[in-house]
Amino acid sequence: MVTIQDIASLHSISKNHLTKVVHHLGQLGLLTTVRGRNGGLKLGREPADINIGSVVRQTETDFNMAECFNRESNRCVYASACVLEDVLGEATAAYLKVLDGVTLDHLVRKTAAHPDSAATAQQTVRFFSKMPLVR
Repeated sequence: MVTIQDIASLHSISKNHLTKVVHHLGQLGLLTTVRGRNGGLKLGREPADINIGSVVRQTETDFNMAECFNRESNRCVYASACVLEDVLGEATAAYLKVLDGVTLDHLVRKTAAHPDSAATAQQTVRFFSKMPLVR
């Protein structure tokens, strides 16, 4: 098992923020947490079943890249003639389409195979090997 502290230390991120992220991922069924002395985190699904596009959609609050994306609060004076909303909408759709074709398994394997990231790959593989699946 891996702990929140392990992840926070490895990636130099706030333990408090990571706790909130882990809680949310647990609510989505992507992670399972085990309390207690030997507790930690487990993947809630097989890595091949964790789609990155789906995770992004479930964890991001919105994809409003500009004020005009939100019709209720849009006060942009250029909105009636602006084509930026369409362009950014297409870019967002393309971004999500790419992520829809990627799984956690794909990312781990790609990292492990990357010649310039041997140390990172070893850390990633060790990290995920410590995260057994819930059976």
